[in-house]
Amino acid sequence: MDAAHGQDRVNDRDVARGVDAATVTGIGLFTPLGRAPADVFGALAAGVSGIGTPPEGHPAHGWLTAAGLAPALAATEVLPPTETRCVDRFVLLALAAAGDALADAGLLVGRDVAADRCAVVLGTGGGGLETFEQQSHRRLERGRPAVSPYLLPGMLFNMAAARVAIAHGIRGYSAAPVTACAAGAQAVAEGLRLIRGGEADVVVCGGSESPLHPTIAAAFTNSRALASGWADPAEASRPFDVSRNGFVLGEGCGVLVLERAGHARARGAAGYADVVGWGASTDAHHPTMPRPDGEGAADAMRAALRSAGLTPGDIGYVNAHGTGTKLGDTAEAAALRAVFGADGPPVSSTKGATGHLLGAAGAVEAAFCALALAADTAPPTLNLEEPDAAHGIDHVRGAARHGPLGAVLSNSFAFGGHNLSLVFGPPSTSGTHLPGRRP
Repeated sequence: MDAAHGQDRVNDRDVARGVDAATVTGIGLFTPLGRAPADVFGALAAGVSGIGTPPEGHPAHGWLTAAGLAPALAATEVLPPTETRCVDRFVLLALAAAGDALADAGLLVGRDVAADRCAVVLGTGGGGLETFEQQSHRRLERGRPAVSPYLLPGMLFNMAAARVAIAHGIRGYSAAPVTACAAGAQAVAEGLRLIRGGEADVVVCGGSESPLHPTIAAAFTNSRALASGWADPAEASRPFDVSRNGFVLGEGCGVLVLERAGHARARGAAGYADVVGWGASTDAHHPTMPRPDGEGAADAMRAALRSAGLTPGDIGYVNAHGTGTKLGDTAEAAALRAVFGADGPPVSSTKGATGHLLGAAGAVEAAFCALALAADTAPPTLNLEEPDAAHGIDHVRGAARHGPLGAVLSNSFAFGGHNLSLVFGPPSTSGTHLPGRRP
């Protein structure tokens, strides 16, 4: 499907349903590839790896041989000095990315949108586990008086959403999905639902995660989930490759500003892409392992296509969940074949470059999909040297593919069997918000 046809399909669907499109007018990122969306996507498309070894002094040094580390961020960059006590990094990353996304959209709450017509939905998988662990050690070593009274407002799962709302005066709906590795994607889906339902004109949505600390590293290592045995950490994350042997743990945050298209047009804002559909399902199979036949994942993809009013043939690129585990990649490949057939669209997993950002992954990859549509570029899967022959899908590898993508689907699957798929289409605003160019 070419881009013009995709735009017509999206507009026809919205007119028929009497709803307004949800346009991505702003993006904020904190990823192992950097922070500025244009630079991050440029590195992604060029096949640059953001994976390295935690340096000396980092909490995960000696616990992880490969990790996707996001840029450093001081608490005072996003909070007044009097409010920085005991605030977990996942909250700080969310504050920074949300501020960047709103600035990218050229949007000020209270000036460009009424405070009660703006919502915030920010998911996480583990929340402030590192801060909780630090305070637990203090209690064990020095007793009750050593525990900070600021612990709970600094680490609870909802505090990224709450702090962003406080920082920007957002007084509409707010929530914090906690569906493990599907949390960030679910937050974006919730944003689309709010705009389609007329409950908000603007939704600040995404996911944040900071899991690079000893206990989480030990748990994943002991469960044999992490990639191992690679001398060069940049080679460790290998989605869909025959030599894959686990995922690489990463940290980061992705925030999108979703805006009702009519609202964006009224203020002259351009868009990267529209979020046009979402679908969810549950495997009901196992706490950590996916259904081997991929049936649950396929259900989510089909539901997302129905929500978007599109057919499998309309999808020009799939951003796969693709973590690099033996079972997970094989199950997702089976699901892709079930939905799209033997001649399905090009597929890549950007986790080859970033690692797996857990609850932030779906939001960061949603941003990648919006940027891919804006640039008409499908990024490659890094380290995919010998595709698993059993998978039978069209991999983007070696180099990015350029050309109109039409519509894009993004997958996020999680422990517990949570499956979430998002569909993106060309922006329905008058101008295209190209990476690195603000309206």
